[in-house]
Amino acid sequence: MLGLFKKIYSLVAPVTGRTVDLSDVPDDVFAKRLAGDGVAIESTGDTIVAPADGVLTLVFRTNHAFGVTLDNGLEVLVHIGIDTVELEGKGFERLAEQGTRVKAGDPVVRVDRDAILSSGRSLITPVLITNINLIDNLNPIVDANVTSGIDRIITYSLK
Repeated sequence: MLGLFKKIYSLVAPVTGRTVDLSDVPDDVFAKRLAGDGVAIESTGDTIVAPADGVLTLVFRTNHAFGVTLDNGLEVLVHIGIDTVELEGKGFERLAEQGTRVKAGDPVVRVDRDAILSSGRSLITPVLITNINLIDNLNPIVDANVTSGIDRIITYSLK
C-alpha cells in the first residue's frame, strides 16, 4: 500500500532515435548490464543532451561518454556509441564542461555522425543508471521513437 505513494522519476532521451533493450546492444558490458541498467537508443540525432537535471560530474577526455549526478543521488551514464573510445575524441565536440549544473535537454556533446559511422563504429547510445542499488522499480521504455530532451526513456522510483 505504501508503494502507491512513491515518487516516480524519469529520464528523457539524450538523443533522438529509437529505444532498444540493453540486451540488444552489440557489446557485452552493456548487454549484460555490467555497467548499470537502463535502455539504449539507436540514435539519428547529432546533439547529445542531459537526460535529467543535475551536475555534469564526469565528461570523458575523449568526449564519448558523460555522467550526470541527479539531485536525488542517482548517477546516470550516457555512452555515445560502441567502441567509440578508440576514436580518441575524433568526431566528438564537448558543449558543456564537467562540474556544471545542467537541466534536462541541455546540450552536452555534438557528434559528427558521418565521421563516426565511417570509422565502422555504431552510434547506439546506452543510457545507464550506474548506482542501481538505489532503485526500487526501473521501467525502461523500449521500441519507441524518441526526441532528445523531450520524450521519456526510463521511469523509476527510489528505495
